[in-house]
Amino acid sequence: MKRRIDSAFVPVFLLFALHSCSAFYLPGLAPVSFCEEGKGGDDCQVNIQLFVNRLDSVESVLPYEYDVFDFCKDAEEKRPSENLGQVLFGERIETSPYKFSFNKEVKCKPVCTRTYAKGNQDSIAKLDFLKKGMQLNYQHHWIIDNMPVTWCYEVEDSQKYCNPGFPIGCLVTPDGRAKDACVINAEFNKKNTFYIFNHVDIKITYHSGAQEGWRGARLVAATLEPKSIKHSDEKNPTCGEGPPMEIPGESDSDVAITYTYSVTFEENNSIKWASRWDYILVSMPHTNIQWFSIMNSLVIVLFLSGMVAMIMLRTLHKDIARYNQVDQVKMNITQEKMLHGDVFRPPRKGMLLSVFLGQGTQIFIMTFITLFLACLGFLSPANRGALMTCAVVLWVLLGTPAGYVSARLYKTFGGEKWKTNVLLTALLCPGIVFADFFLMNLILWVEGSSAAIPFGTLVAILALWFGISVPLTLVGAYFGFKKPAIEQPVRTNQIPRQIPEQSFFTKPIPGIIMGGILPFGCIFIQLFFILNSIWSHQMYYMFGFLFLVFIILLITCSEATILLCYFHLCAEDYHWWWRSFLTSGFTAVYLFIYAVHYFFSKLQIIGAASTILYFGYTMIMVLIFFLFTGTIGFFACFWFVNKIYSVVKVD
Repeated sequence: MKRRIDSAFVPVFLLFALHSCSAFYLPGLAPVSFCEEGKGGDDCQVNIQLFVNRLDSVESVLPYEYDVFDFCKDAEEKRPSENLGQVLFGERIETSPYKFSFNKEVKCKPVCTRTYAKGNQDSIAKLDFLKKGMQLNYQHHWIIDNMPVTWCYEVEDSQKYCNPGFPIGCLVTPDGRAKDACVINAEFNKKNTFYIFNHVDIKITYHSGAQEGWRGARLVAATLEPKSIKHSDEKNPTCGEGPPMEIPGESDSDVAITYTYSVTFEENNSIKWASRWDYILVSMPHTNIQWFSIMNSLVIVLFLSGMVAMIMLRTLHKDIARYNQVDQVKMNITQEKMLHGDVFRPPRKGMLLSVFLGQGTQIFIMTFITLFLACLGFLSPANRGALMTCAVVLWVLLGTPAGYVSARLYKTFGGEKWKTNVLLTALLCPGIVFADFFLMNLILWVEGSSAAIPFGTLVAILALWFGISVPLTLVGAYFGFKKPAIEQPVRTNQIPRQIPEQSFFTKPIPGIIMGGILPFGCIFIQLFFILNSIWSHQMYYMFGFLFLVFIILLITCSEATILLCYFHLCAEDYHWWWRSFLTSGFTAVYLFIYAVHYFFSKLQIIGAASTILYFGYTMIMVLIFFLFTGTIGFFACFWFVNKIYSVVKVD
């Protein structure tokens, strides 16, 4: 905990840190130079490779690989190596048949033609799956030079929005309602008809190095415009103005789809390579809302800080001064009221509490380091999968603090079953998460989704858990049990005193429910953007804001728990161990309620599998957040109680 003199400096420091985070941005990869044909070399590439990623939808949690939809395939298909984070997120990147050279424009080049015969069951199944993809608004995700190929269009108030994906196609329902992208073209008007985007106009913007002192050019933007065109001549398509490519909802004839593309290049030296993601990020109007969220959270922090300062400076100071000045007779009476003989009485279920606190410490350190690195730009969107990889690796390596904290607290509680404590710390919470994750993976596997984790990756995760994390937890527990128990400032009486009748607000359940409201109020706006990035497939990049909200959450959980802990001690209720953990941990319950609200109000998810997956993964988030916030509240209250009873003269 900080001293009171630091509390006014904290917001100023955090705002400076946020500014530093946004200014100090490190791109994920080194720049690649491109040259025209005949001018290439080892330091300058000629060919531009377009990669395709999995397809996903806001109406379904199930992503699918590019090849599942029977699109044109690359004859020499290659898959770049993927890190652990990409595999866990279900990214499946592969080469595409869309190939072109730098600064060489392409006009309506055919890629392939897919024909679906009406009498062929295999063809009918493939066409039906393609229709299902259009009905659920599945989106392509293409990549050029590690950048998303975006579809930019105007939205309300003539604002430009750049979507890092574009739809397979769209549907006009049997009642004539144009769904999703079908609203962009008046020609998409035939009832019960699908319109597939079988042509793309790709535009690549580059920054020339002629005036910068380096060879070739660097790509700074890649955009496209999807179109639906019915090609009359498959071998020599014109891609001019023509009727859209229609697929009847109930087809009674063969369907042939010809895929084509055009490529143009544009030089723009005003865009630097290091800031080439900006045109995507700027189009997402989140900044004003984020600042509103920060100011809202800071008001809550200042309010709580004022309350804690008032208690520390006035009430508590006067109580202790009055207590220390009374004579021996009065002291005996006052001691009964000050609970010093019972306040450090070990809690019930101390084993479970110490295990939760060990795991919570592990999650807290992991979150802090991950967000700090993300704030510096090391885990930027350009470095795909780095965020999840970093979090998993840190969690594995931080088994030692978990074992140490759990063992030390369990010993302080007077526990003797040290073997059980070590095993539960290493296996309980990770086991619950893994079991949930494994069940979700089974559903993904049954549904044939690309997000299903391969068996080899599951074995690798288990190897990391049992081969590294568990031994490190044992090492931490060894040192924790070797250390003496934490010395309490006052002795505990042998006979516990009776707790007087409590008012409604000082009873355990109302206090715990109230305790989670203020911390949740600090994060709920940021939570909206995080859920959007997970379930609505929007890009999340404001790690500076997130790190600031993390610090505010840390302060708010601590201060709210200290306040309620003090009120309960004033009511002569000394059962604060579990209550301090559950008070701030209850924020996770509000997170779950918000996730339910988000599911029904913001998402259009349909299907039992997608619903089960949503709530299955949400429960993992809730458990991790429960341990994280509960640990913050416990240690804040532990420090507070130790502090106030260490300055009380008992003997």
